[in-house]
Parts: sequence; C-alpha cells; structure tokens
Amino acid sequence: MRHPVIVGIDGTDASHDAVGWAAEEARLRGVPLHVVHAWLGETLHASAGQVTQQTRDAGEEALGAAREQARMYCPGLAVTTELVDGYAREALLAASEQADLLVLGARGSGGFSRLLVGSTSLHLSAHALCPVVVVHPRDARSTPGGVLVGVDGERGGEDVLDFAFEAASRGNLPLQAVHAWNYPLVSGPGHALPAVYEEEHVAAERDRLLAEALAGTREKYPDVQVAAIAVRSGAAKLLVTLSEAHQLVVVGRHGAVRGPLRRLGSVSQAVVQHVQCPIAVVPVG
Repeated sequence: MRHPVIVGIDGTDASHDAVGWAAEEARLRGVPLHVVHAWLGETLHASAGQVTQQTRDAGEEALGAAREQARMYCPGLAVTTELVDGYAREALLAASEQADLLVLGARGSGGFSRLLVGSTSLHLSAHALCPVVVVHPRDARSTPGGVLVGVDGERGGEDVLDFAFEAASRGNLPLQAVHAWNYPLVSGPGHALPAVYEEEHVAAERDRLLAEALAGTREKYPDVQVAAIAVRSGAAKLLVTLSEAHQLVVVGRHGAVRGPLRRLGSVSQAVVQHVQCPIAVVPVG
C-alpha cells in the first residue's frame, strides 16, 4: 500500500493554495490525501500552549474546510484529516516518515510575502524524510508550462531526475532540464583557475555531461518530451528566472547537515524562497 500525500494547513490563504495543489497531486498518484493541522504556535490559538475549546473548534473548522475544498477539486478523492496537539514542525516532520509527499504553503512575512517562505516550510524542506513541495501561488495571468529540473551532476542526482520525470509523465507535461556553470572555473573565493580552455570548449563539455546525466532516466520515461540546456549562469538565478514559465521546479537537497537549514544548500535554499511556482525539494543520498 502506498503512503498518502500529506498537506499541512494553518488556515491561511497559503494553505488554501497548498490543499488545492495537494489534492490534484494525490489524484494523479492514485493515493489518499491526508490533511494535518497542528494548533500549537499558531496565532489563532491560545497563548502559553493552553488548549481551549475555541482553539480546537477553530482547528476542526479549518480541517473541515480543507476537506471540502479537496473533494470539490477532486470528486471521489479519499480525504482524511487530523488535528494534532503539537507544533507544526514536529508534527509534520513525524508525518513525513509515512508520506509519499509532504505539501506546504509558502507563508511570507511582511511586505515580502511573495519572496519569503515561512520558517516552518523552510525547515521541513531541509529536514523532512520524504520529498517536500512548497506551493507558491502563481500569478493568474501567467501561462502554465511543464516541469523544470536543476541538474548538478552530483552523486544521488538520479533521485531528483526520477522525481521530475515521474511528475512530467503523470501530468503529461514537457520537462526542461537545466545545468548552470561558471567560466572561468572558480576554485575558491576570489580565485579563478587559468582559462586553459576556450569558453566554447567548456560549454560543449557541459552539454555532454548534461546529456550523460539524463540518458538513463530518459530511457525509463520515453513518453516525456525533454529539452536540455547547459547555461553559463548562477544556478539559483537561472532556476528562479525560468520558473516563471513552468508549473513545477524540482531541486535536490544536497547540503551538509551542519546548521538548521544547511541540508538544503545555498542554491536550493535561494530557489525555495524566490521561485515563482510550486517547488519540490527531493532528499538524496
């Protein structure tokens, strides 16, 4: 039996967007949707960690609204709900162990609500035991595209590619794979290696490496239309810019374990915060 898609809600507009996305994804995967609301730490709940009837009623009301929203979007979808007496980070981290996918809204802060991801979503992107999708609301005027995946060539990248190709195949979407590189090659802060090769030679080598990285996965998903480009650019800047024309961005979680967010790595962390569409963070290794 496959695990469900789990979506965490907090009663905000951001979680409303997340429920709609998660319901459609659960339908495409053919699995149930499980909606989780953890009341501790939320502004609508009682202070000092005290449970009140009003608090629980508000939580149950939010869950009921999310259940009806999911069933309206996807009639016939199996939807369950859970009110957790705990903090969202801990509750959803535990839930991720039994999830096919964890879906969260991108809660912003202050005047930067379109650019910043809430601390809970960012923390879970770095630590969840399953892939995490952070749902950034898309401008209604934009044209939906396909799946965009960042390819860095590191060990474990096959997990990222499998996730991206599966998403494209399920949704009958095209896939664009991108690899960003810099020239001259940089060995450390302020130190560039001598330009031994002409830039076009480096570009050709990067094109070859990208093609090799994609070869095996392309064979597994012959139905997916693939475009692959290697671009001289910063990786985060490239992915954020291209995200405007895509439905989903997929990145890997390669960062070191040190620190609360280091698992994400600097590129993935920047993309999660600034991307213009839903983004999937896939743990590797």
